[in-house]
Amino acid sequence: MPTAMNVTYIILDGHLEIEKYRYVYFVFMFTSYVLILSSNSTVFCLIVIHRNLHEPMYVFIAALLMNSMLFSTVVYPKLLIDFISEKQIIAYEACLFQMYLFYSLSGSEFLLLAAMSYDRYVSICKPLQYPTIMRKRKVTVLLVLSWLVPACHLAVPAVLYAQLKLCSFTLKGIFCNSSVNYNFCVYSRALYIYGLVILFDLSILPMVFILFTYTVIIIVACRSGGDVRKKAAQTCLPHLLVLLNYSCLLTYDVIIVRLKSEISKTVSFVMTLQIIMYSPLFNPVVYGLKMKEIYKHLKRLLCHARGK
Repeated sequence: MPTAMNVTYIILDGHLEIEKYRYVYFVFMFTSYVLILSSNSTVFCLIVIHRNLHEPMYVFIAALLMNSMLFSTVVYPKLLIDFISEKQIIAYEACLFQMYLFYSLSGSEFLLLAAMSYDRYVSICKPLQYPTIMRKRKVTVLLVLSWLVPACHLAVPAVLYAQLKLCSFTLKGIFCNSSVNYNFCVYSRALYIYGLVILFDLSILPMVFILFTYTVIIIVACRSGGDVRKKAAQTCLPHLLVLLNYSCLLTYDVIIVRLKSEISKTVSFVMTLQIIMYSPLFNPVVYGLKMKEIYKHLKRLLCHARGK
């Protein structure tokens, strides 16, 4: 696409019959965005307000919900603008920034889930040492690393991408992701290998760690009394459901990027919408309904609102 005022634009060509259904898409996605922000912020505020929820497990849940809101805000506003615009375009620099935030926050999701699994491991397998191990300082360090590590990992390819020459200005997607690799004039093997390193460090490694810790928790719970088994089921099941959901979405993203030319535009469009909708909507529902203490405060809030 021609440059204007030294700004290079990328055409987002992943939309499906946008001229015909633009307002349907807009209303649907705007409703989804409002639901994501309201549901996540409600549970987040409950955790912040109530002192009995100021424990490491709930702090990590609050961080995960905030990460979901940030993740959605990276994609939804631009998507909503595109739905009602004549041209679905984005400046190349803005595209790289969106891709950087998209994958950085995705990596943070896995690291936060890994931190939560470590918290559950210490709580169930080493209950007497829990107050000593999971101190406020350690929780803060884990939270900072969960956002800092992905941000540093993704900074390298973002800088290198900015220096590569584009030969194609059409992106087969509705927002910027690693599909931009196919737009460069020269295929970079170094960037491809580094991408695999990022995938391993921010997705596969945390997932293996999570599965390992929950396997140990299950073994310990099976050997212990009914109270331990009940505690493990109540606190670990929501985390596992969120992990399963997000892992499926990560697989979707990899499939879409790798098989972009082999899958239809309709399938790609639907799968992409699932990636940006399911997890942010799923998290507050799971934690709001499955975590007993959060559910009690949520129920009290809804009853109070109904009474008014």
